[in-house]
Formats: sequence, C-alpha cells, structure tokens
Amino acid sequence: MNKNFVLIGGLLTAVFLSNIGGFVRDGQALDGLRNGVLRLHILADSDSERDQNLKLKVRDALLESGILNGADSLESAEKMAVKKLDEIERTAEKTLRENGCNADVSAEITEMYFDEKVYGDITMPAGDYTALRVKIGSAEGHNWWCVMYPPLCVPCAVGVDDDEAVEEVFFSEKENDIINNPQKYKVRFAVWDKLKSIFG
Repeated sequence: MNKNFVLIGGLLTAVFLSNIGGFVRDGQALDGLRNGVLRLHILADSDSERDQNLKLKVRDALLESGILNGADSLESAEKMAVKKLDEIERTAEKTLRENGCNADVSAEITEMYFDEKVYGDITMPAGDYTALRVKIGSAEGHNWWCVMYPPLCVPCAVGVDDDEAVEEVFFSEKENDIINNPQKYKVRFAVWDKLKSIFG
C-alpha cells in the first residue's frame, strides 16, 4: 500500500515538474519573441478620414523607402533605424506636403507597451516591445503598426513571397506556434507576466 502511495506521489511530482518546465519554456519563448522584433508604429494626426488616409500614405512611403534594407539582426535593424530617424521624418513630411498637409512629423525608437494585435494571419502577444514610432502632427488619431524586423511589413525584402515564409525563417518553432495559435497560450502567458511582475 505504501509503495503505491510512493509511486503515485512520484508520478504526480513528475507530471507537476514536467508542466512547470513547459510553462517556463513557453514563458521564455514569449520573452524571446517580445525582445526579438522591432515594430513600426505610426500615429495619425486625428481620426478624420483625411488624416487616416495620410497616415497610410506615410506608411507606404516609409516601407517603399527600404528603411531597414540590409539589416541582418535586430541589433543592426535598431542601429539602422536610429541613424535614419532624420531621413524617416523627411520622407514622411515630404509625403504629407505632396498631399497638401503641413503637419510636422517626429520619429523615435522607444520601448512601449502594445495590446495584443492581429497582423494578417499572425497575432503578436501583448507586452513591451521596441518600436520605431512615427508621430504625425498631434498624434491623436488611430495608429497603424506592423513588424519591421523581422520584415513582416515587407516580406519581399528578404526574397520571399509571403509573411509565412518570413515567419519560418526568422522565428523558432515555438515562437511560430505562439503567433499562429495565440488562444492556447493566453492563460499561461497572463500567469507568466503576473509572476514576473511579482518576483521581478
């Protein structure tokens, strides 16, 4: 009888430790995902139809300019973006002027919190990310965002035809599962973030 209790206790402990290990690995994959991308965040001057259309024109101009062409790592992408902040602002302002808008533009690299966001077929989990933030005028309108590095905004920049191919190249198997099947991780990621906030 005692042997059975010991055996059952051992099995329960093994299951518990196995689940804890999986929980920690998933949490580390989440942190790796958050720390491994550079997001582009463009804020419109207002929510008017005109300002929202201008925001999209700025988006198109920035993506077409190939801001991060040649970046082969997150570090190089960030350095490149920092170097080109003035150029980014000029490109955005030129686009606005060509469309009859005199609003100023500011660009910065910043750490900021994003809610969970859906981009095409993928979902980026909520959390703190590094972002290239472009603010048009008062920047009080709805924003537009994407992932600049890895280049999900511009998949052809790495010679592939779609975002799925970019995902396979730049993200691990676990990270791909997180961004493609977010529902199965929601509870454990909420717990992971809570524990991190408590224990630092």
